Amino acid sequence: MAHRIDTVEARSKLKARTSPYWQKLSSGCHLGFRKISTASEGTWIAQAYDPATRKQIRRSLGGFGQSPAHRRMDEAKKAAESWFEHLGRGGNADSVTVRRACENYVAHVRADKGEDAASDLNARFARWVYGDKIADIELPKLARNHLHAWRQRLAGSLVVVNPYADQQQTRVRAASSVNRDTTPLRAALNFALDSGNATSDMAWRVPLRPIENADRQRDAYLDRSQRTALLANAAQDAKDFLRGLCLVPLRPGALAALTAASFDKRLGVLTIGKDKSGRDRRIKLPPQTAAFFAVHAKDKLPSAPLLSRANGKQWDKDAWKKPIKAAAKAAGLPDTVTAYSMRHSAITDLVTGGLDLLTVAQLSGTSVAMVERHYGHLRADHAAAALATLAL
Repeated sequence: MAHRIDTVEARSKLKARTSPYWQKLSSGCHLGFRKISTASEGTWIAQAYDPATRKQIRRSLGGFGQSPAHRRMDEAKKAAESWFEHLGRGGNADSVTVRRACENYVAHVRADKGEDAASDLNARFARWVYGDKIADIELPKLARNHLHAWRQRLAGSLVVVNPYADQQQTRVRAASSVNRDTTPLRAALNFALDSGNATSDMAWRVPLRPIENADRQRDAYLDRSQRTALLANAAQDAKDFLRGLCLVPLRPGALAALTAASFDKRLGVLTIGKDKSGRDRRIKLPPQTAAFFAVHAKDKLPSAPLLSRANGKQWDKDAWKKPIKAAAKAAGLPDTVTAYSMRHSAITDLVTGGLDLLTVAQLSGTSVAMVERHYGHLRADHAAAALATLAL
């Protein structure tokens, strides 16, 4: 005997039982209503036939208690049809939330690129995704408006300008920062798409699209005399750290992570481990640069920081900000000078010095495309000189 579940009155008359009452929506697809007690408002279930396994698969849809009773059938039907469509496109039977998609991607990165890359990724998710209401949305239900709203919340968060100032000032996050924090979520959702946990990227393709030209404004460039002045006004431990950044175009975090074992004195080779590239790379150093690192590696345990703070601890961004700001102020340099300015200045000098972009990219641990995008214009004089040789 068929039982109606499409009206509030019909559902109220149903006897309580553990097995659902079913209504056929289409061939092989059913919507079920389960009422386990007379006082229960009931829950909804979707059931589909899987031709591959020749079995029925089910998915709980919930009770839709947030909707008026007369709307719950429509809401359940909509959710069921969304799941059926997901299955029809080749999606997995178990729906995955945004949080789970991020966790799956972290696990993938950990296996592919190591613990450091996974930890950095997980920290970004913990800050911007896991604590946000978007985390619990299942991928088949994820819509553009969810991602647009999440991105607005991200962009609207304030950044402390100088955490060491007596009176803290804040500013709106830069477009480049928004890009950096939307990229991991976009990558996680794309990985979910590749894994079959989503069947379309329509929800995030536009909302998570990078802001164009967001990285156009780079850190302050310091010429050699300015860098010398900065080092002269820095405390000794900060001076050594800054000089290391001047000698090798590393990211500050990568330099800070180097240990005494990272430097091979016999070969004059520096092995870079913790970095965005996700894999170790080796740099053959010129004698003068090798001598600098040899001094700092001398008599240290292999696990000790190669360039340490005065207290022997490893540098981090909270430790280097204040002394670099103080040194820049004492040297009369712009307040935009940061540790990253040393890397930017070193890459600029390598490019303008005529080194090919592939080698610059390899030394700095980034892609040729990034170097070309941000520094390629500096090669204009070299291009003009090359064209001059074609003149008849």
